[in-house]
Amino acid sequence: MDFFLAFYKTTGFYLLTSGNIAMIAIGIMFITLAIMKHYEPMLLLPIGFGMVVGNIPYITGMNLGVYDTGSVWNYIYFGVTRGIFPPLIFLGIGAMTDFSTMLSNPKLILLGAAAQIGIFVTLISALYLGFTPQEASSIGIIGGADGPTAIFLTSKLAPHLLGAVAIAAYSYMALVPVIQPPIMYILTTKKERLIRMKQPRHVSKREKIFFPIIAFLICALIVPGSLSLVGMLFFGNLLKESFVTERLAQTARTAMIDIVTMLLGITVGASTQAQTFLTKQSVLIFGLGAASFAVATAGGVLFAKFMNLFIKDKINPLIGAAGVSAVPDSARVAQIIGQKEDPHNHLLMHAMAPNVAGVVGSAIAAGFLWSFLVK
Repeated sequence: MDFFLAFYKTTGFYLLTSGNIAMIAIGIMFITLAIMKHYEPMLLLPIGFGMVVGNIPYITGMNLGVYDTGSVWNYIYFGVTRGIFPPLIFLGIGAMTDFSTMLSNPKLILLGAAAQIGIFVTLISALYLGFTPQEASSIGIIGGADGPTAIFLTSKLAPHLLGAVAIAAYSYMALVPVIQPPIMYILTTKKERLIRMKQPRHVSKREKIFFPIIAFLICALIVPGSLSLVGMLFFGNLLKESFVTERLAQTARTAMIDIVTMLLGITVGASTQAQTFLTKQSVLIFGLGAASFAVATAGGVLFAKFMNLFIKDKINPLIGAAGVSAVPDSARVAQIIGQKEDPHNHLLMHAMAPNVAGVVGSAIAAGFLWSFLVK
């Protein structure tokens, strides 16, 4: 009996706390949303399972968790804490992104820039609540709706907040179809939602090849802190548009990005151990992240309405919500809401312009904040 009692005290059943049970339940909820509701399953399923993995307790000295030096999970998590995984994901995103719509109608870039207001409004709010400038910047970047960017900046400025920021960023990315529509309906009229936009002009192959080179030089020279992210993004796009490295582009946008996403998702999930994650600070981060995302969505929609005061060819304000970096979900939301009003109004191609501009914008915003706050 002594042997069995000693064994029982080493099991997870004995060591399990109410916090662990709560986090495991949240992880199972994420998995359920991924499978039943198809909310970003490529993200939520690995993160959800990772949360279950990270909250299985073990005895001291076994070194099994992501925070335990020498453990398998710790070695994989190294790619998160050192900002290795986010640029690799950006490489894959670049290899699958078509900038044609943005190039055909450059003024739509402004919508992607306007949506970044959520980052800076939330940064100021976080400072007011007592967070340090480094922590506030890491929380604010959630408003860009770009998980890799949020992880990259947080790993540089506030690594102790990495778990909470990453989970918040990816949660809100997955909930784009739930969070954005009410804001879009509140801020637009039926007449505005019915606006039809002109077909974008044809973009030549030469323009597509020159764009990633020129855009990278401009972005990197203005904000060197964005070098890692925008460098990989535009390199991936050049692989795609050059048509001489199709095999590399195919690998970047399929196998490589899938592998990195799996590893990032499950280790980020595993970092949410109840003992370190269930804090008042984490709750504040989730609240501020939601506010940041809402302000970013509103910023894009309102700026589109503002632009319509001065331009002849009107912009459907719905596509302003796609200025956040959740590619392509926020663009799809604009398309879905637009077609509910007019089944023959196709906004997806137009919405992709501010959507991809938002990806670049959030990376530049992260580089800007890093440049100012690096110690």
